[in-house]
Amino acid sequence: MLLRSPGLLLLLLSGLRAATQEKEVRAMVGSTVELKCIYPEENSFDLNDLYVYWQISGSNTVVTYYLPKNSSAGHENNHYKNRAHLSLDSMKQGDFSLSLQNVTPQDAQKFNCLVFRESLQLGKILEMEVSLHVAANYSLPVISTPSSESRDPELTFTCRSTNGYPRPNVYWINETDNSPLDKALQNDTVSLNSQGLYDVVSILRIPWTPNMNVGCCVENVLLHQNLTGRSQTERSSGTEGRITETPDSLQKEDNVVIFITLALLLVSVIVAVVIYMGKSKCPHRNYTGAQAATVVCELTGRG
Repeated sequence: MLLRSPGLLLLLLSGLRAATQEKEVRAMVGSTVELKCIYPEENSFDLNDLYVYWQISGSNTVVTYYLPKNSSAGHENNHYKNRAHLSLDSMKQGDFSLSLQNVTPQDAQKFNCLVFRESLQLGKILEMEVSLHVAANYSLPVISTPSSESRDPELTFTCRSTNGYPRPNVYWINETDNSPLDKALQNDTVSLNSQGLYDVVSILRIPWTPNMNVGCCVENVLLHQNLTGRSQTERSSGTEGRITETPDSLQKEDNVVIFITLALLLVSVIVAVVIYMGKSKCPHRNYTGAQAATVVCELTGRG
């Protein structure tokens, strides 16, 4: 008897647990991933002879499927609707791979691919299991530091990082000697946000130490990635915010001052010479009367 109903086919699949090929695939959240399911030998297939079925392993969740005579619409799980696709042209060549678009954290599952041929009385010709691991990059950790005016005997640092996957590991580091701090000193809060991604807040409390440098490291195990935020705190010493200049920069400023002083002196000398030469061309003539001792300047350049 030939089974053309997805429900009846599902019952059949639950009893077929032969040796299954297994593969692992990694994908970033929001990307498109291809889950491979390829017939091992070169062959061509008639689509009217094929039953192709993708489901979540160990459950009745239907991802997508193909049944002959275009009877394969409307039975997939809503989570995968319009995101999971098979290529008819590829299936003719024995490639039954699943293309999954806009990957979400909820897609971190084991997917089962099964292929049957109607001409073999629904004999199974291929079964493959693909484990999909999903990852998302965490944001660079941001550290809130204690106030420099604080007189508390304890320093409290807060580290925040968001929108990552899977669940992170958080470590605090003493940047002075690059040694890990005791995890008993930190308190981590990890929560899932509306996007299904993880946000983490880690609070570190340590005895007060002057000029303390710490680093907050958020580890994404799946991506083999460590993101580290760094911070520094120090008691108020009257130097906060001061810019320290190097001897070279001070020397350059001294040279500029000397140059400007010499330039001003040179200009003063030139002006004095010009005034002196101008007076030398103006002989004094004394007149009697109200305009006595008036300076009369002869105009040069006239005949």
